[in-house]
Amino acid sequence: MAKTRFAPDRGLTSRMVLVMFLIGLLAVAFIAALVAFVPAQSLPVVLIFAGAILFAQFFFSDKIATFAMGAREVQPNDSREAEALHAMVERLCAMADMPKPRVAIAETSVPNAFATGRNPNNAVICVTTGLLHNSTLNRDELEGVLAHELSHVAHRDVMVITIASFLGILAGLVARMAFWFGLGGDRRDNRDDGVPVQLIIMLVSVVTYAISFLLIRALSRYREFAADRAGALLTGQPMALASALGKITGDMAKIPQQDLRAAEPFNAFYFAPAFTRDSAMALLSTHPATEKRIEQLYKINAQLGGPAAPEVHGHRH
Repeated sequence: MAKTRFAPDRGLTSRMVLVMFLIGLLAVAFIAALVAFVPAQSLPVVLIFAGAILFAQFFFSDKIATFAMGAREVQPNDSREAEALHAMVERLCAMADMPKPRVAIAETSVPNAFATGRNPNNAVICVTTGLLHNSTLNRDELEGVLAHELSHVAHRDVMVITIASFLGILAGLVARMAFWFGLGGDRRDNRDDGVPVQLIIMLVSVVTYAISFLLIRALSRYREFAADRAGALLTGQPMALASALGKITGDMAKIPQQDLRAAEPFNAFYFAPAFTRDSAMALLSTHPATEKRIEQLYKINAQLGGPAAPEVHGHRH
């Protein structure tokens, strides 16, 4: 974690180390399988693609994310809106004693925000127009959202998620290459009773993708809890963040489905997920349930001397 005033999170650090270790083991197994089954003449092509993807993800993840979202970087003198946003980010960075990231705005009705970048010196915090123009959010609530996103940069979990997702992207690419271009050709593996090598490559790729997908999802859910805690403790206003969570999640129901579907690929980076299916399984979700996040913020509020969660019919909620 970068040296800032954001509260450190040993649970997040240990999970990031574990996920990277498991992803590393999975990568070794996947590469070993490629070496064993991919024809010698095709292997260099796969490795060149892999190297190019890893290089682009590590050094250009911020530019790729903002471009994919249709976001534009803004300067304080671009507009009053940009000036106010810069002022809030600058104030929070001063409180956290961290470098100020670049600031971007994405034109979308989905009320959300995300942070990206490989380290605090190469980070971007992006806010959607749907969030900036949300008349129900007050200044404290918007600052709570921004503090949450800045904590992702300070914790460096954005970098870990970006690197960890590389293996899944590579596995998906290899599976497509095996399907469309016939990696392995018509060869059959004698050790597997004549099973086509192309099929073996596809199966190994699919299994690798599935395992890396589940590992990243598990880390993504925990890092949202960690960012909520760190952001709330930095601002000292956990209830403002809880209120923002409730309002933004509620506003998602009013967004057209086509906009939510367009935003869904960025769920892992968003402050709140843009769900397009009510039946999303918890195991596959990028975010913990909003109710659990708000419950945690009530507990933090109680620790800071504020009221705990209200009781309804003898039960807290």
